[in-house]
Amino acid sequence: MPKGYFGEYLTLAFFAGMMLLLVAGTLGLNKLVSPKVHRDEKYLTYECGVDPVGGGWSQTQIRYYLFGLLFVVFDVEAVFLFPWAVVFDKLGTAAFVEMVIFIGILALGLAYAWRKKVLEWL
Repeated sequence: MPKGYFGEYLTLAFFAGMMLLLVAGTLGLNKLVSPKVHRDEKYLTYECGVDPVGGGWSQTQIRYYLFGLLFVVFDVEAVFLFPWAVVFDKLGTAAFVEMVIFIGILALGLAYAWRKKVLEWL
């Protein structure tokens, strides 16, 4: 092992070079042994499932994104709620009040979404 200040850098350079050599070797081996069968089906948009029909452009309703956003909000609520419930006995009244405020804010958001009819599918 090389000693001194630059010895550590030399060791690092050696392992980085070995890493690059290993990556280049495996990619080269893959190029040598992989089958070279070219078919038209490989160049379609979808290789499996239903054959693509029509153009590739289609509009998506904004409701899908709103449902996704609401899911994320309430999923994050669950992430905060479960650890709090595990140590509820040790936290005391202040933590209970804080969690009630947290759930209240989320309930207000849900009520707002309900009132704006975001949750209606049709």
